[in-house]
Amino acid sequence: MKLKKMGLLSAAGVLAITAVTGCTGNTKSSESPAQNQTAGVDDNVDIEVWGTNIGYKPITKGSKTYDFIKQKLGVGVISPYVEWNGGTNYLNQLNLKIAAGETPDLFLPYQGIENNLAKNGAIADLTDLLPKYAPNVWQAIPQDVWNVVKANDPTGQGRIYYIPNIIDYGRYAGMIRQDWLDKLGLQMPKTQEDFVKVLEAFRDKDPNGNGQKDDLPTGGRQEARWMDHLFAMYGVAIFEGYPDWDLYDGKLTYSAVTPNMKAALEFAAKLYKDGLLDKESLLNDKAKWDGKVTANKAGVFFQWAEQTNLYLDGLQKNTGVKGNYTVLPIPEVSGYKGFYTAKRRMDPQWVLKNSKDQAKLLASLKLLNNMYDKKNWKDLYLGVEGMHYTMKDGKAVKLPDDKSTQENIGLFNPASSVATLDFTTDLLKSTASADDMWMVDQSVRNMQGAQKYAKFIAGDGMPANVYDGFADIQNRTMYVEYASKIILGQYPISKFDEFVDKWNKSGGEEVTKRARDWYAKMKK
Repeated sequence: MKLKKMGLLSAAGVLAITAVTGCTGNTKSSESPAQNQTAGVDDNVDIEVWGTNIGYKPITKGSKTYDFIKQKLGVGVISPYVEWNGGTNYLNQLNLKIAAGETPDLFLPYQGIENNLAKNGAIADLTDLLPKYAPNVWQAIPQDVWNVVKANDPTGQGRIYYIPNIIDYGRYAGMIRQDWLDKLGLQMPKTQEDFVKVLEAFRDKDPNGNGQKDDLPTGGRQEARWMDHLFAMYGVAIFEGYPDWDLYDGKLTYSAVTPNMKAALEFAAKLYKDGLLDKESLLNDKAKWDGKVTANKAGVFFQWAEQTNLYLDGLQKNTGVKGNYTVLPIPEVSGYKGFYTAKRRMDPQWVLKNSKDQAKLLASLKLLNNMYDKKNWKDLYLGVEGMHYTMKDGKAVKLPDDKSTQENIGLFNPASSVATLDFTTDLLKSTASADDMWMVDQSVRNMQGAQKYAKFIAGDGMPANVYDGFADIQNRTMYVEYASKIILGQYPISKFDEFVDKWNKSGGEEVTKRARDWYAKMKK
């Protein structure tokens, strides 16, 4: 989808930002006077924050989470419910909000929209603001990552327009039902042939035991997304279903146009034809596919390893089954070196509205500074007592996930975007009840197990502006069409070569040149 063109903010707005920014040096300590630069923020100022919400209640003025955030972080936050739905609905609603001149004060950009927003002056230049007004953020991100952000500045001035999401470990893996394997007397598959035999057993032998033969060996979601485990075994760099950039034959290349992708799509098409891939895979949205997983129907699915406990909880609530999910080792395929794609310098996490309202800007910076203060991380993870956690025997214990009653506190937990693997696993273990520890233990085990197969790809950190002028390539329009029709059997695999040719001629060659130029620059 093309972003609606933004108008420039008024000169008065730009002057207001300039007055706030000033010239500052780096601040080395979160206890320095710089931390107090936002101490004078009007306590009555509320800011509107948009980000990921996968079904939790909104944060409204005067709600329990509003009061908690204001007390803990010193800023009132309004965060409306905007359906995420894989990011598609969120992006549509965000674009409408921006086009209406109602840009949120602080928000998660998506699909590279920060580039046009920065060029049009719609989001704040953070280069001088962060060290002065949000030193905790400035220090939480390694300097080499800030250098990448500066190199990615769409204005070409080496400025900072977004706060990146930094993960130092591999989050993703195929998840297989170990309890189904055990029930059927099967070993963990090592090769692709073993994997297919396991899927056939899941299809034919009723591992969920309901006698209905409704078991789904594996599956995914719309646009051939969230089935990365099927591509991973072929060494395809793919991130939540988005083809990505890695080194193929020593050159940075878009994985969607590689022989690796062709082989992976041929394999996925065979699985679909043989009834080993959910027939609704290309129709499932997040809610529908998650619903099948937690209805005890899916034998293998792809997800964040650290969310294992959430799926186990949903499975037990829906069916009474205490499942056992294990990381699926990359099935060996002759001639290919498989991996689960990892990205350290991930997409932008936050941008700030370039507003003439200085109080709103300062409040947003104050919120960020306190969010990224490590002493607040555990409290932000726990949330509101009675809603998100409870006290048991003097210990704060996370309550089970309940979207009908819980407000979206996870949006304000920076531990999910800047913490280390050890910190995150310790946090999970230290806040779990005795009753839930079996689920958390699986999460921790799978987080640790996923590292064995994770690979940080060469295209990690590449800016979205390499796609400028080629929106269809950025949006994967042609890839989704060909990949979907090949998987469904509507196109023979030979049509893949036609796709590659069209992709290159419709801008792919230019995008590849830009990407390789960026990579060469980053290696210097």
